[in-house]
Amino acid sequence: IKPLLAALGFKLTEAQTKVLREIRRDMAGPLPMRRLLQGDVGSGKTVVAACTALMALESGTNAALMAPTEILAAQHDRTFRRWLEPLGVRVELRTGGTRRSEAAATPGLFAAPTLFIGTHALLQESFSPEKLGLVIIDEQHKFGVAQREELLRKGTYPHLLVMTATPIPRTL
Repeated sequence: IKPLLAALGFKLTEAQTKVLREIRRDMAGPLPMRRLLQGDVGSGKTVVAACTALMALESGTNAALMAPTEILAAQHDRTFRRWLEPLGVRVELRTGGTRRSEAAATPGLFAAPTLFIGTHALLQESFSPEKLGLVIIDEQHKFGVAQREELLRKGTYPHLLVMTATPIPRTL
């Protein structure tokens, strides 16, 4: 995570640093993490997600980030590639617009820990990553409980980070 933080061009806030410490503690524990990250638009949820993904990838597991629209998934793809590919991290985009043959033709798809970013396409039966250690769901309120659970079941008790800018009093 240190090389990513050094390359960002900005310092994390105290709140971001605090939540990352809590996430690291949760992910090191005996039970899978289940965490809701709520913050205003622009509050830095994406950089927290990137650091969390690095924690999973560093441990040798794959991570998946699901967004509700192709536009948001493509935006995350550009951001995460810019931040993580210089560190040697493999990032793959999976959306309805990604042809299946493109995805299947990607060399070494499951060879190294990979961050998969996508839409509902991650729920398709054809998407079955090995060693899924972390699931991140952006704008979690746009997905049903069954959809979130379906992505989780693609791994063996993976950690879960759900993010939202919409306050969810009942969830809290």
